[in-house]
Amino acid sequence: MPELKSLKKNLTLLKQNAYQSSKNKAKPSRLESVGNFFADGGRSLRFIFSEKENILFALLQLAVIGLGYYVWVEGLAVVPEEVWEKSDSSDSNDAAAFIILVWSFFCVGLVAYPLGLLTACMGASYILRFCGRPSTIAECLKIVLPKSWTLWIFSWLDGWWTMERILERLPKKNDRMPLSVKLANEAVYQAWKISSMGFLPALLCGRCVVDAAKDSLALLKERFSAMAKLRIGYSVICWFFGIAAYVGFFVMIFVFPFLASGMETGHKVYNFYFLAGFPMLVVLTFIMLIFRPIYIISSCHIYAYYIREQGISISLPQTSSKGLSALVAFLVLAVITAVAFLYRDQLGITALLEG
Repeated sequence: MPELKSLKKNLTLLKQNAYQSSKNKAKPSRLESVGNFFADGGRSLRFIFSEKENILFALLQLAVIGLGYYVWVEGLAVVPEEVWEKSDSSDSNDAAAFIILVWSFFCVGLVAYPLGLLTACMGASYILRFCGRPSTIAECLKIVLPKSWTLWIFSWLDGWWTMERILERLPKKNDRMPLSVKLANEAVYQAWKISSMGFLPALLCGRCVVDAAKDSLALLKERFSAMAKLRIGYSVICWFFGIAAYVGFFVMIFVFPFLASGMETGHKVYNFYFLAGFPMLVVLTFIMLIFRPIYIISSCHIYAYYIREQGISISLPQTSSKGLSALVAFLVLAVITAVAFLYRDQLGITALLEG
């Protein structure tokens, strides 16, 4: 546990320092960034298709997110409709709100473990080729598994921060958060995303957590323009597809009116999120199979050439028992989550939700 606390502390410091380091730098325009993303993305795309295991990693990432979203939505189904109706009133059920928060946090954690490993495997394939070694699924796993704990916690925290940002962006009733606060939160989040681009490839090159965080900040200072263009370009593309999913949801409701009538009866919140998952899965297919792999490989490319210029040697991670302990912890978390869901009545969770 002390190691996990140290990891969280270092990642939090990285997030804070990233904003301070980037807030006064001139950022490239969105149009320029998107153009640069596609121009430089061709190199990464060629690499992805030359190493076929990357296609498998991308497909598995898509499946993990889709399954994780389904599990999360099924958890919403057990929350009584009255809880959602009272959520913005003084008569809200604090116990229910806490249970929903814990459920969401656990679901993010369950997704974060395989997603973190698969993302790292994609980056490892590039690092292996950069070092002149063949890239295979087995070789990628040899590099990634020793870093399982770090990759899991990094992916978990990053996923949780990302989910917070997505929920904050969504239109909502009685939104009392000032626009200035939203803009400040968005600036901190984007600074974190830019700075953490170097963290993953640094781990894959054998750097410890502290050195990986330092490398990320150094990369932010030395390669800010390239990193900002890559991040902003990818972010704009995700925004575009996010809006497409939002519009697609209402088009789906318009084309199939019986879906709209179904949302007005029964469990409205569950029905909404369940149906919203279909257009979201369509746009995620494009993002996860094309644009996210370009983003990951391109960030590894920037870091690999940076450390070569700096004379930093690459020492690929060696086999470690930490990979097995992380897998055991993941399975324990999965069992706890399953037991809490299946035996919610016997454990008193249902009673707490009903208030």
